[in-house]
Amino acid sequence: MTQPAAPSANSNDTAEHIIANLIARSRTAMAIFERADQARVDEAVTALAWSLYEPARAKQLAEMAVEDTGLGTVESKIIKNTRKTFGTLRDLSRAKTVGIIEDDKKLGLVKYAKPVGIVAAIAPSTNPAATPVNKAMMAIKGRNAVIVAPSPAGASTTAKTVDYMRAELKKIGLPEDLVQVLPSPVNKALTQELMNQSDLIVCTGSQNNVRRAYSSGTPAIGVGAGNVPVIIDSTANLADAAAKIQQSKCFDNATSCSSENSVTILDDVYDAAITALQAAGGYVCTVEEKTKIQSTLWVDGHLNRHVIAKDPDVLAKTCELSAEAAGANFFIVEDDNAVGKDHPFSDEKLSLVLTVYRAKNFQAAKAHVQNILNFVGMGHSVGIHTANDDHVRELAEDLKVVRVLVNQAHTFGNGGSFNNGLNFTLSMGCGTWAGNSISENLNYKHFINITHLVREIPEDKPSEEELFGGYWQKFGK
Repeated sequence: MTQPAAPSANSNDTAEHIIANLIARSRTAMAIFERADQARVDEAVTALAWSLYEPARAKQLAEMAVEDTGLGTVESKIIKNTRKTFGTLRDLSRAKTVGIIEDDKKLGLVKYAKPVGIVAAIAPSTNPAATPVNKAMMAIKGRNAVIVAPSPAGASTTAKTVDYMRAELKKIGLPEDLVQVLPSPVNKALTQELMNQSDLIVCTGSQNNVRRAYSSGTPAIGVGAGNVPVIIDSTANLADAAAKIQQSKCFDNATSCSSENSVTILDDVYDAAITALQAAGGYVCTVEEKTKIQSTLWVDGHLNRHVIAKDPDVLAKTCELSAEAAGANFFIVEDDNAVGKDHPFSDEKLSLVLTVYRAKNFQAAKAHVQNILNFVGMGHSVGIHTANDDHVRELAEDLKVVRVLVNQAHTFGNGGSFNNGLNFTLSMGCGTWAGNSISENLNYKHFINITHLVREIPEDKPSEEELFGGYWQKFGK
């Protein structure tokens, strides 16, 4: 019989004692697992992938997630549970994380992979099944143990997800305690104590949790806020751009941090682009409807949980939009180019509301999207629909972002895709621009320590003239 992922919390137990017990169980499991060879590690990773990818479980956990959190759609979460898991398994199956992972004879360096220890995996309410499995697969790939701290809203879904992971580990004869979850009821005290006692924190979710992770004293990897701006320039295939924006924006009712929050359209194609977005199911809101959306979507300066990530007909009804709006796929709100707290449509919306801006030329569009990111979403990503490669390079050279996606449905490309080179993940690092320690997609490399074996090589010491000659010639000694 599979043991519970975590002991029931006794009301008299302190957070410190509860977490210490989980940590002890993790270390016992790790002591066994750290002797595993690469083939055995890969079996474990595959077992975790199958725990969620199996069709009945993928569907059940998607249904639980929507019921528990009220966020997103079952159909989208099934896709997320399976697609992300399959893609991550592809990436991990191609990586070596046990023993010698690199032998550079020219430099005399041999690199050995070692575990980082016990990973505290902080999971968001938007992905209570996919994110825990995604992080657990990466952690186990490094021969670590993982303890998941779920969002309170998605705690029951995450607990069931962890039960399935543990059952698969047991099936292949590995310690179930390689994967555990915080006991119910989950609270800030337990999550904070897990951060304090673990060896590495990987935090996806609210920026408050990310800040707490970084201030815990434990090595931490956090991610930045999303607020993706996308440009449509004069050379774009407008029908293709509109279709991809619709597909991406509507996936899981825009719960993804990679969902388009705004589109900046160049003036000379603005009207045609709006027509293309309407053909893709977008509804252009009137000035009065824009006011209704604003007063409903934000309450006291915070997103209204009763509106975010809801189906379009629900959002339209709640905001008292027209009957025509109720039949749309998403809602277009045209705005001036002002950005900041007094202009909430420039913020992340986590809903089927797409802000549309007009720019006189590409330079103005480029400056505008950076302004948006400076407000919310610093470092995360930007998209562009274009046939002009100079514009693509200019965005990559000039903007303070980790990812620039070209002619792609942003939600499906930003966290890894089968038709781009980014690795699959549900956690996107945003660099120091967002106060993050990584500027890439979270991957297995973040879950291993490396021992360097260093041998002597023939001396590699250039002359002073080689190093200083150019400087001396230009500026003197």
